[in-house]
Amino acid sequence: MTRGAEIATKVAAFVRDTVAPFERDPRCGAHGPSDELVQELRCLARAAGVLTPHILADGSHLTHRETAQVLRAAGLSPLGPLAVNVMAPDEGNMYLLGRAASAEQKARFLAPLVSGEARSAFFMTEPAADGGAGSDPSMMLTTATQDGNHWVVNGRKAFITGAQGASVGIVMAKAEEGATMFLVDLPEAYEAGAITIERVLDTIDSSMPGGHAVVRITDLRLPADQMLGNPGEGFKLAQIRLAPARLTHCMRWLGSCQRAHEIATDYANRRHAFGKPLIDHEGVGFMLAENVIDLKQAELMIDWCADVLDTQALGTAESSMTKVAVSEALMRIADRCVQVMGGSGVTGDTIVEQVFREVRAFRIYDGPTEVHKWSLAKKIKRDWRDSQRPQES
Repeated sequence: MTRGAEIATKVAAFVRDTVAPFERDPRCGAHGPSDELVQELRCLARAAGVLTPHILADGSHLTHRETAQVLRAAGLSPLGPLAVNVMAPDEGNMYLLGRAASAEQKARFLAPLVSGEARSAFFMTEPAADGGAGSDPSMMLTTATQDGNHWVVNGRKAFITGAQGASVGIVMAKAEEGATMFLVDLPEAYEAGAITIERVLDTIDSSMPGGHAVVRITDLRLPADQMLGNPGEGFKLAQIRLAPARLTHCMRWLGSCQRAHEIATDYANRRHAFGKPLIDHEGVGFMLAENVIDLKQAELMIDWCADVLDTQALGTAESSMTKVAVSEALMRIADRCVQVMGGSGVTGDTIVEQVFREVRAFRIYDGPTEVHKWSLAKKIKRDWRDSQRPQES
């Protein structure tokens, strides 16, 4: 058994046997599971030896292909990624800090994330009402102004996942040199009033602790050594995180849809109507067959993109293709699972309805399908133009 498969097997057993029974826990609220529940689950994961399984003892990461195996296993429950500490945005933030942070920054900001003791938030998206950055990061309005050996940040951010309750923040702001990233001790910033949570949005999904917040940043004063990289390198650093984070979303939700399919399959075999099990009715059996096809295609797309990233390529186009193909396939799978289960599928008696809600949001998060297609179309046009240029002899 390969290293990735071995870790994934342990994670899958832990998620199915230990984590899944918590899915109906009253601490799972509309704005995500409480931090009390998250820490309880992480204590169990630590005891089982599956906490932060994608990062090895020496600080190195599994390959992207190995990570795909492990995160699919974690995703078998909506609580699984939280329990084993591979959830978004923490997994992506750990990946970025591991590659771009200084030794001092890693000790202060990365180590608590790897240990599972802290959560993080990535502050980039801004309110649409302000005309701020969304899918187009060049529209960023949040500013960073240098003041001696410090930087002062001002602006508003929206859809900041996990901001409520997070300890580590990565804030993107526009300096004179261009987009720039800063590391923030959030409890300190909250206490000083430099970052305030205006409200936590009511969203269709409910798997992320702290929900998705609108926050205001007012004269947030940061020492220069809390800048990630150099002034103006924000977009360059974002590229490090971009493709892998898109792909890990696909991995986790593929696991959830696999579990939803298992639940729907069990229901279709046990439930009888019109004299036979539902699965023997062609309409139901065909939906489950289509699920199997979509699940396998999604798995293969993820593995293909992971292999590209493992060559150290940025994988921008490949991750866009994978994000579109997988998110759309998972939406079809989740929808069929609800349909197969009929009335039971729209209740909270199983995780099927939650998976449906979460995957619907995923079609927007990390770039909506339409933006990825538009980006790919631009690349197609560039490639065509390049092909028309006279070749040098």
